[in-house]
Amino acid sequence: MLSAPAVNQPPRRIAHLDMDAFYASVELLRYPELRGHPLVIGGSSVQQPIVLAGGERRFARLRDYAGRGVVTTATYEARALGVSSGMGIMKAARMAPAAILLPVDFSAYRYYSRLFKAAVAGVAAQIEDRGIDEIYVDLSTLPDDTRSLAQRIKDVVRAATGLSCSIGVAANKLLAKICSDLEKPDGLTLLAPDGLAQCIWPLPVRKINGVGPKASERLAALGIHRIGELATADASLLQQHFGRSYGAWLVDAARGIDERPLITSSEPKSISRETTFERDLHPCDDRTILTGIFTRLCTRVAEDLQRKGYRGRTIGIKLRFADFETVNRDLTLAAATGDAQTIRRAAGECLRRIPLDRKLRLLGVRVSTLSGVLRTDDQHPQGELALSEESVDWRA
Repeated sequence: MLSAPAVNQPPRRIAHLDMDAFYASVELLRYPELRGHPLVIGGSSVQQPIVLAGGERRFARLRDYAGRGVVTTATYEARALGVSSGMGIMKAARMAPAAILLPVDFSAYRYYSRLFKAAVAGVAAQIEDRGIDEIYVDLSTLPDDTRSLAQRIKDVVRAATGLSCSIGVAANKLLAKICSDLEKPDGLTLLAPDGLAQCIWPLPVRKINGVGPKASERLAALGIHRIGELATADASLLQQHFGRSYGAWLVDAARGIDERPLITSSEPKSISRETTFERDLHPCDDRTILTGIFTRLCTRVAEDLQRKGYRGRTIGIKLRFADFETVNRDLTLAAATGDAQTIRRAAGECLRRIPLDRKLRLLGVRVSTLSGVLRTDDQHPQGELALSEESVDWRA
């Protein structure tokens, strides 16, 4: 029996939209006198600007900061001085001591996030929300040409928020995300169907989302520096050094293969936060650093739950060791929670079930088995949740 012929589908046109230095750009709307100056957002207990007599504002400087805080984001002027997201503020202060330092204001960032996403939805309805400052948009079935659509999206975002964004459009999510980073800020990059070898393969392997600093170092040790070199690498060699699953994915990613659909459902299965460290951390020698990171991840997950109106019963952790072995553990509670302290205690119990005798490169915390809760304005804190950094035993 002959099967029915497949209905002709339009070629996939997936856009990745990334707001330019989002937190910093929002702050520049509030403090326009800082435009053109190196500006860093982050840290804990950072002093708010002081308004002097006559209305002039005095801002904190990086050189005056003392603590273990990290950079959340920075303007392009600060990045040009070597400052990057996730960097310790004390280290950033050595590179740009005169840079302005502002505290994070999540309530403001969420407000502008809602504005830009609503503006995009007025142009293209098929959207995958990837966080506070980035989305994927499916343009495949829309009648307009790709460049006009992408430019219209950029225009409506600026009209709604006063902010710029960068957009990459390609045949899939992986390539679109690479492209959105190529012409920042305020960029627009369209990848032609035959543009992989010319536009993508000359780039460093680190440009692939999912290839971190450690993986880049290990690939470099194998003589693989560019995406094109990775695309033609021996698959068995990669699987030998990175494992079967990750090794196979590396080859597919380098060849521009990514069949993932857009996830447009508003009902998540889990909410999680994870971070890959700038260097591998030892459970004993770097206990203080790991404790701080662990605390912040639990805080962020609890904040995400509150913002999205969910609670969860299953608390889990994810560890990736220096040799790329990944371990997951979870614990199901009697009742659903969105409380940061409860999440942290449960995640700590999961942690105790893993032998910590090797260096770590990644740590993650997740909450699943979600249920919705009544959302009212007074349920959403204006700023970060408070969570004390109680000791965590990172020793084996």
